[in-house]
Amino acid sequence: MRVNPPTPPAPTELAERLTQGATALGQPLDELAHTRLLHFVTLLAHWNRAYNLTAVREPAAMIPRHLLDSLAVRPYLFGEHVLDLGTGAGLPGLPLAILEPRRHFWLLDSQLKKLTFVRQVILELGLENVETVQARIATYRPGRNFSTIVSRAVAYAHLQPVLQHGLLARPGRVLLMKGRDLSEVTRMPTDADLTLSIEPLRIPFLDAERHLLVLRSD
Repeated sequence: MRVNPPTPPAPTELAERLTQGATALGQPLDELAHTRLLHFVTLLAHWNRAYNLTAVREPAAMIPRHLLDSLAVRPYLFGEHVLDLGTGAGLPGLPLAILEPRRHFWLLDSQLKKLTFVRQVILELGLENVETVQARIATYRPGRNFSTIVSRAVAYAHLQPVLQHGLLARPGRVLLMKGRDLSEVTRMPTDADLTLSIEPLRIPFLDAERHLLVLRSD
């Protein structure tokens, strides 16, 4: 289904906030990436009114909470094939794919309405390195593996079917994006094949704790 959003120029304050935030992350944007990220926010804000894709309503708040939050994990990507589990509105997969055109991204979610939005973004932004997958994590068997598996929405316990069925390449990385609560770490089962590190993330313009759980299979 195509939803035609208004296409006014991005407000100057949004463009400046994105530029400043990306620079603070050490990821200055070229013109194409900057334009695509702002277009993504415009589409997300417009579709959100009808599809309730995210609890964040204001485009100004989407810059740090969605775009910069997603880009903060970019330095931890590994290899060429990236699976975004529970992508929802395309996060973090779409912002990462915009800045990493040489990597290929698979964005998985079980909800058709969210993937409908993601497919529209892919179409309008001309992203050739992104595919969508409508499936449940527990039953997803693509017949291939991925060098990086990333998620903002999936708990480690729900990731077990993915790991048990060989979806993570070796070597490979699992990146689980978390907030302040790291109690999940104490409940993680010991896995001799995976090593865990906890990386603090600082998101520009966001006064909230963020962490990244990095599991490595080397």
